[in-house]
Amino acid sequence: MSDAPKKTDAEWREQLTAEQYAVTRQCGTEPPFTGMYWDCHDDGMYRCVCCDSPLFNSSTKFESGSGWPSFFAPEHAERVLIKRDTTHGMVRDEVCCKQCGAHLGHVFPDGPKPTGLRYCINSASLNLVKK
Repeated sequence: MSDAPKKTDAEWREQLTAEQYAVTRQCGTEPPFTGMYWDCHDDGMYRCVCCDSPLFNSSTKFESGSGWPSFFAPEHAERVLIKRDTTHGMVRDEVCCKQCGAHLGHVFPDGPKPTGLRYCINSASLNLVKK
């Protein structure tokens, strides 16, 4: 994470909706096919709902069929942090916002070219700024 000022739990709860807080601050997951961006086709930049860091460009979004917004690459690799996640009896790679530590989702090695990666991201962790 960056050297940005850290917020208290109370400050995060005040800033975020209950769902945004559960996903980003408690590593939750929204149910598939329910988030506002899973079927969104608008052009723009997907930014972190917690700190406004630009994370994913709509030009890298693709239809994965998973029920969550999926991207084949972040806007800038240095803006995301990948951590090993061994919760729920699985081994996965968690994707977090490097600026504020928000849980965004997970990345899997089954995406399209050119990266072969699928960043499976919760809508609740994102804010789309349309072009």
